Amino acid sequence: MAITLTDAAAARVKAFLENRGSGVGLRLGVKTSGCSGMAYVLEFADQADPDDQVFEDKGVKIIIDPKSLVYLDGTELDYAKEGLNEGFKFNNPNVKDSCGCGESFTV
Repeated sequence: MAITLTDAAAARVKAFLENRGSGVGLRLGVKTSGCSGMAYVLEFADQADPDDQVFEDKGVKIIIDPKSLVYLDGTELDYAKEGLNEGFKFNNPNVKDSCGCGESFTV
């Protein structure tokens, strides 16, 4: 089981954490939402809870709660700029389908 970051994503997370001035890493998760059933949650973490799974890739700690890990195992987090849009992109091998707007997915 692993969660990985591309070089671009790792650099962006490190820059965000540095600008923020605090935090131990990036918390990834899923929540029930959207037309397809689940949506990604991405936020900076100030601490890891005792039951969290912590991965480290390219010098960045990635923190995931046990319930979300089932849906995120094997995911690669990327960061891309496309025209005027920029943001994180989840390359999740567990996704079976996603909604037309791209905001939610199902496994």
